[in-house]
Amino acid sequence: MAYDLIVVGSGPGGYVAAIRASQLGYKTAIVEKESLGGICLNWGCIPTKALLKSASVFEQFSHAADYGIVASDFKADFGAVIKRSRGVADKMSKGIQFLMRKNKIDVIMGMGKLNAKKELEVTGTDGKVTIHQAKHIILATGARSRELPNLPIDGKKVVGYRDAMALPAQPKSMIVVGSGAIGVEFAYFYNSLGTKVTIVEFLPRIVPVEDEDVSKELEKSFKKKGINIMTNASVEKVDTSGEGVKATVKTATGDMILEADILLSAVGISANIENIGLEALKIATDKGKVVVDKFYKTNVDGIYAIGDITPGQALAHVASKEAIICVEALAHKDGKHKHAPEPLDYGNVPGCTYCSPEIASVGLTEKQAKDAGYEIKVGKFPFSASGKASAVGAMEGFVKVIFDAKYGEWLGTHMIGYNVTEMIAETVVARKLETTWQEVLDSIHPHPTMSEGVKDAVEVALGEAIHL
Repeated sequence: MAYDLIVVGSGPGGYVAAIRASQLGYKTAIVEKESLGGICLNWGCIPTKALLKSASVFEQFSHAADYGIVASDFKADFGAVIKRSRGVADKMSKGIQFLMRKNKIDVIMGMGKLNAKKELEVTGTDGKVTIHQAKHIILATGARSRELPNLPIDGKKVVGYRDAMALPAQPKSMIVVGSGAIGVEFAYFYNSLGTKVTIVEFLPRIVPVEDEDVSKELEKSFKKKGINIMTNASVEKVDTSGEGVKATVKTATGDMILEADILLSAVGISANIENIGLEALKIATDKGKVVVDKFYKTNVDGIYAIGDITPGQALAHVASKEAIICVEALAHKDGKHKHAPEPLDYGNVPGCTYCSPEIASVGLTEKQAKDAGYEIKVGKFPFSASGKASAVGAMEGFVKVIFDAKYGEWLGTHMIGYNVTEMIAETVVARKLETTWQEVLDSIHPHPTMSEGVKDAVEVALGEAIHL
């Protein structure tokens, strides 16, 4: 069949691209090998948040006495927690099915692969191959768990994030290798339900992409929860011949053996660029990613790539924005859209981690700002001084803001604490609008809220703190 545009992959990049294309008048199809919504909706962003909410509720029950509530004889039903998470994912996937029908997008189930004629060959689950032509083809095939040679994933004792979301039983002990967002989220989840958790991180601090103050605060909080943390350490090999896992860990003081029921490998992701026909068209790649221009066109006319298979941050919201920019750019060229979109500013992409306490950040860290040569003003407001935080019993963490001292440019914000993932958008929008510190202070923040901590942090940066 012939289409104006075909999207390969239905994650938050792919399905958004398909919907925007249909809205702009393209006859559109989307190809998916498994479940609509991709990894994010089915095995990533959404169901993990469902798991983390269950952990949070259980943790709240454990501290009910702090709120004057007597709660007894409660327990976590691990199977029910997993079932709820899967139910949330299934509901969201059905929502994508509805959006495909609403926007008159053809859904082609199967594995898509480009051929030398710039056509798409789709192999269905029955093995039947169909050929589809399109003026534009967008590759949005996403990523999977990265697998290290010395940590082969067997799905039983050594698992990736997908396996960790649906284990048949709650492990009594777990080793988490890697302390990025995936690692610390699962560490928090399992620890909250009673699993003994050890995090092994190769770098000197956990959540190493975050501001150093955030890393220190999370480590302090996790240790308080009973999570064992090993930094400057690496798992050299694993032995799964016994009942559980024996991991040989290299540290600065020598090798040691860690034993646990399960080892979760959370050492990053690998782009799904294999077996999709890149070689047939000689589509350029570099360091395991597809090379694209600022509007996501590859070196081959009519072929585009977005999301985790391209060099930008591997985040769902990045993939969605790339999808819209890509489609609107080609629609502008085709005369279907009035203006060309603005390229994405990868320096103003928010990052969120949903462990407890939550982490949210955007822009430069303090070290990055100094290394870039800025003279800076830094403000840090602890939630221990926040009225709302005290009222809800969530006084861990802080808001940290970084400004250019010369012009007042907002260089970055780094937060750790209750609900901060809902607060980071203020900085993203403000930075997009080139807001200065004075404009933040001239804008009223509602009281009592956690979000007024942003305003308080700005006051600290300027030496005008009211609540400290």
